[in-house]
Amino acid sequence: MPACASSADDRHDVVRRRLVGLAGASLVLLVTPLAQAARGGPGVLAVRVWPAADYTRVTLESDAPVKFSHFTVKNPERLVVDLEGVELNGVLESLSGKIAADDPNIKLLRAGRFKPGVVRLVMELKTEVAPQVFVLKPVGEYGHRLVLDVYPAHPADPLMALLEKRELQPLPLDDRAGTPVEPPSQTPAEPPRAGKPVVDRLVTITLDPGHGGEDPGAIGRRGTYEKNVTLAVAKRLKAKIDAEPNMRAVLTRDSDFFVPLSMRVQKARRVQSDLFVSIHADAFIKPDARGASVFVLSENGATSSAARWLANKENAADLIGGVNIGVKDPVLARTLLDLSQTATINDSLKLGKAVLGELDRVGNLHKPHVEQAGFAVLKAPDIPSILVETAFISNPEEERRLNDDAYQDRLAEAVLSGIRKYFKLNPPLAKSRLAKLD
Repeated sequence: MPACASSADDRHDVVRRRLVGLAGASLVLLVTPLAQAARGGPGVLAVRVWPAADYTRVTLESDAPVKFSHFTVKNPERLVVDLEGVELNGVLESLSGKIAADDPNIKLLRAGRFKPGVVRLVMELKTEVAPQVFVLKPVGEYGHRLVLDVYPAHPADPLMALLEKRELQPLPLDDRAGTPVEPPSQTPAEPPRAGKPVVDRLVTITLDPGHGGEDPGAIGRRGTYEKNVTLAVAKRLKAKIDAEPNMRAVLTRDSDFFVPLSMRVQKARRVQSDLFVSIHADAFIKPDARGASVFVLSENGATSSAARWLANKENAADLIGGVNIGVKDPVLARTLLDLSQTATINDSLKLGKAVLGELDRVGNLHKPHVEQAGFAVLKAPDIPSILVETAFISNPEEERRLNDDAYQDRLAEAVLSGIRKYFKLNPPLAKSRLAKLD
């Protein structure tokens, strides 16, 4: 992970912002139109780089909107961005040091004066890309942001990647005959045909570590970032699921980068997931709030004001993390929930109840029942989905536990135990029989 995206730098960035905020009136002059004109235009305050196999994001934060234009160049592949009215400063001059050698998409990034009043950014690429360049208005701790999202032009098929990575599990032996026993199935086995896919039993569970990248999530009093806790717990849970016979877990993110809410849903659907589990660490304005919670989607409003408040907060992740509003998602644009969604919610409630019962063995529960609200990340119409709030990161005692390896492991084991109990009573349907090329 590059230094620019490290937790230490994240904490330093937050401290810097808070100190700037405390300075108050003494700094007001810096952001007035008169001061900007005297300085020569918007000032770039920070540059952050978030590399990942899915895509690499570069954000340029400024104290005023930046006018820009961009284009791509072939042979070699490059993305060029011109910033108008921006002065070349130390932040922009440090760009070349922000790119890690193992960045999957970017080879080099540099800035220089192109002509009077214009700074040119040149991004040398490792592969052909489909870039998205857009602006975000100030939100939370952030000022104006210019976002450069570099997506591979030809991304890998996630379903095929999942099947290629899977290590075939040996079939359990029948104690009486000493011969392999086929796992139970709700559909007749298909005889393999030359050149055709053969069906291989595989239960797929998508794990969604909340927040990431530009969106830190909640921040504990000791400086713990929710995005780091959720990723750590999700990785532990993935390892446990992968060790189960005929089960496989897929992460919506496997490192510190932001994934839009709609993309989290799309990732689960593209690998034909049987379940979707989003992992979070709650926060509240009072530090004494404690305990784990489980939420599912609601058709008819939230089951409590707290559930509604939390859903609104989690749904705001796209504003903080940064989403290109020019890209529409048909799933989240739905205004009516059909019968398949109703059946999925019923299954989600069963899963949520099973997981909540196991979390009760690990620590306190915030509420003794599964709650419902309009969480955008739970809107897959055909995948039972739950959102697990592991604990309150705003509670000093629970924040300490969330940083403990043993406690994280117990949380992961509890969620897995709940998943096992759910499948024992609700066997996966035929859609989880994924094709594997013969």
